[in-house]
Amino acid sequence: MNKSLFSLCLAMFLVSLNLSSQSSLTIEMIMQGEKFSGFAPTAVQWAPTGNRVYFNWNPDMEPLPSLYVTTPSKPVPVKVTPEEKKTLPAFRGTYNRNRTKMLFEKDGDLYMLDIKTGMSKQISSTVASESSPVFSKNEDKVIYNSGNNLFSWDIATGTIAQLTDLRQGKEKPEESPYTNPRDRWLHNNEMYLIKVLAERKNTRDLSEKERKMLEPARPKVIYTGSGITRSPKLSPDNNYLTWLTSQTVENKSTIIPSYVTESGYTEDMRSRSKVGDNISLSSGLSIYDIIGDTVYAVKIDDIPGITDKPEYVSDYPVKKSVISKNPEKPEKPEKRGVRISEPVWSDNGSFAVVDISSNDNKDRWIMLVDINTGGLKLLDRQHDEAWIGGPGIGYSGSAGWLSDNKTLFFQSEETGYSHLYSIDVTTGTKKAWTSGNYEVSELTLSKDRKFWYFISNEVDPGINELYRISVADGSKTRLTNFEGGITAELSPDEKYFAILLSKASNPWELYIMENREKAVPVKVTESLTPAFKAYNWINPDYIKIIASDGVQVPARLYKPANPVKNGPAVIFVHGAGYLQNAHRWWSSYSREYMFHNFLVDNGYTVLDIDYRGSAGYGRDWRTAVYRFMGGRDLDDNVDGAKYLVDQCQVDPARIGIYGGSYGGFITLMAMFTKPGTFAAGAGLRSVTDWAHYNHGYTSDILNTPATDSLAYVKSSPVYYAEGLKGALLMCHGMIDDNVHFQDIVRLSQRLIELGKDNWELAVYPLERHGFLEPSSWTDEYKRIFKLFEENLKK
Repeated sequence: MNKSLFSLCLAMFLVSLNLSSQSSLTIEMIMQGEKFSGFAPTAVQWAPTGNRVYFNWNPDMEPLPSLYVTTPSKPVPVKVTPEEKKTLPAFRGTYNRNRTKMLFEKDGDLYMLDIKTGMSKQISSTVASESSPVFSKNEDKVIYNSGNNLFSWDIATGTIAQLTDLRQGKEKPEESPYTNPRDRWLHNNEMYLIKVLAERKNTRDLSEKERKMLEPARPKVIYTGSGITRSPKLSPDNNYLTWLTSQTVENKSTIIPSYVTESGYTEDMRSRSKVGDNISLSSGLSIYDIIGDTVYAVKIDDIPGITDKPEYVSDYPVKKSVISKNPEKPEKPEKRGVRISEPVWSDNGSFAVVDISSNDNKDRWIMLVDINTGGLKLLDRQHDEAWIGGPGIGYSGSAGWLSDNKTLFFQSEETGYSHLYSIDVTTGTKKAWTSGNYEVSELTLSKDRKFWYFISNEVDPGINELYRISVADGSKTRLTNFEGGITAELSPDEKYFAILLSKASNPWELYIMENREKAVPVKVTESLTPAFKAYNWINPDYIKIIASDGVQVPARLYKPANPVKNGPAVIFVHGAGYLQNAHRWWSSYSREYMFHNFLVDNGYTVLDIDYRGSAGYGRDWRTAVYRFMGGRDLDDNVDGAKYLVDQCQVDPARIGIYGGSYGGFITLMAMFTKPGTFAAGAGLRSVTDWAHYNHGYTSDILNTPATDSLAYVKSSPVYYAEGLKGALLMCHGMIDDNVHFQDIVRLSQRLIELGKDNWELAVYPLERHGFLEPSSWTDEYKRIFKLFEENLKK
């Protein structure tokens, strides 16, 4: 054998050795997901009658999970039969005042549950959908919504009555058939000359009058204009009707071709529009005074700061406008659009409060409604030049009333962290119930309104614990000491919690715990498979990286037992942007956690960073990416690479990076804009151009392309593709309806035009954003491992 051939064979042999795993794990095992680790219990709910906990679980590895039940007295899971499941009431509903009955909706029909007997009475059985049932003021009727109108069901008689008749459009005035003078003269002349015609008309008029007198009473027809009407709601005293209105906006949706289909033909799927497309006009709140028979709208024009312009507009030159015809009369400043919530009423109906957000999400106003006039009084204003957010705020926000019917509670990031506040709406006195450099989430008020329960990361940003705080004196009690992750559901009698607990190396399991300090949780489920338990999973080191701006950045570090000097390393970038992963509970990126164990077994050091923009660390951390995604968040990952070199003896030329969705975006920005930092990168389902992503997420951070184009160009990888250094792998599902496949296709064309040849694209015809098939996961992660083996182990 000649020398060159021998060298080639030796090189191929060495490559094959490098691609061989040194772990007892395999990528095929890991990418089975919960089929390998075990299916954790989910959808934990207390039954409204008795202390029974229901949850979905799949310990037998069946195609679908089953419903299970357990109790505090006998915490053993029992599978619910299909017959039992069919007769179960909904787990949540609306109670009467003494909580002896509960109204609920199931499959579009309404039911009333007797709490003592556990028997349900069906109220409706129709093709139409009935929803939002509540008891009337005297609790003798059930009021519900159907077709955006309110109806009542009399509990004693079963009679159904329509309470509202809201109709889209404008009322058309009755028109006389003889509107012009000529026709009116001819008509009047015929009535004078022809007696029979006059008598017939008189008979018709009398008949119509009698018909109207005999007609049953119907609700007043209220025309709501051209907008869409939703959420009609009666005040607790039944004297006022409110409803929300919003204008429809024409948006252009994206078409996603699906190439592998049951029909054998390419089929088109419609998906979301792009950022900036669905900026809706202001929504409004209308009021109907039933006694006064008057309709009026809540007055949003005088909201404080509604005409304020955001600071970023100063980066753009003011366009010269047409000279006003009346220079002495200045133009009125433009009002921002707002979104207004349905009113939150005090139990006695004395007060109604609305939560209003500006369409640019830079302001949130909590305002008291003068129900008699539609006027608004400011209770609290939160402003952020980036965007309003944080746990318990915005779409997931919760607000309610204390038992005095004048104190409203809510959450706010006023101090930079989401905390619990209350305000007396009669005096304006505001009180902070929690404070400090930590966040409050999952806030719940007890039924007797004497305690709040919530989850807090006060102990450590990466640890969640359950707390109780007294409404009477503000005293706070820590109820758990698990030092991991927790979600909690309070029992109907409020004596127990159903809790899901996990730690970094242990998936979620169900426990039941008494509602008292220092109570010991009792374990209900055991979900782990023998194969999962057979492996010694790593508990990562929890570290702080000193970033280039001096800030300490939390991270999880996975180290080989015997690290080799100048060895390889990989940085994982979590997705979603606003998400936490350097925490001490089981990751939502479970496959990646297991893959990191696999990488460590094969000699890699792995770093998992909660870069700027991540959840769990307060307002300043959340908004550090405002107007520049791929800026401070990417810098934190670059600083992570420096940490690996300085502290972990990693070779600076042997560092890789990978991540999906937002993590894929950061990977692309790293490979395009930080040459020499990463030798290889894998971008999975990556955003390549933020102008092509959705409105709700992107407009908060980057505003809109039409108003802030600088932010979009600065933040989008497609503009930096010429900077690609190192080996790049891109993977994308072809029917991804979150980050569209079009995104990666456009970037691929850019790379082709730029003459780049150090990249490859793997496509998955039957996968959306979150892959479903183990075969797809396996193919993807084999490619990632191969990328790292070939480029980081030279």
